[in-house]
Amino acid sequence: MTDPFLLPEDATAADAIAAIGEELDLFDDWMDRYQHIIDLGRKLPPFPEIWQDDDHRVPGCQSRVWFETAMREGKLFFAGSSDAAIVSGLVALLLRVYSGRTPAEILATDPVFLKDLGLLEALSTNRGNGIASMARKVQEAAAHFAAQG
Repeated sequence: MTDPFLLPEDATAADAIAAIGEELDLFDDWMDRYQHIIDLGRKLPPFPEIWQDDDHRVPGCQSRVWFETAMREGKLFFAGSSDAAIVSGLVALLLRVYSGRTPAEILATDPVFLKDLGLLEALSTNRGNGIASMARKVQEAAAHFAAQG
């Protein structure tokens, strides 16, 4: 089975946010940005069907979003998926920033970058609420593991 957890491609969460910003800046309009985000979602590792249940579902999302965490060698890894293409892309952006980081780095990286990059304003309110719910789940997982560590 392919590892469902996203491995980091950028050295730090801050580097990931900067790289995402640079990628989005390459596009002149939101339709092209959306297509890029959708493409990112299609590149996520396959999310196991067995996890596509209520226990893994993120509440507050208009579409269905599933999420799982794993602690490996002091770093938190995330897996995620959605039944909506654009939301899968947003999941991919969140995982790119947070997956494979220490709980301390995750807690130190405010998900305000989604707003700073203009992603939340460009979404419907429900989709924005959903991605905010997912960002909260990431932060809660990091807080949980930080408290145990």
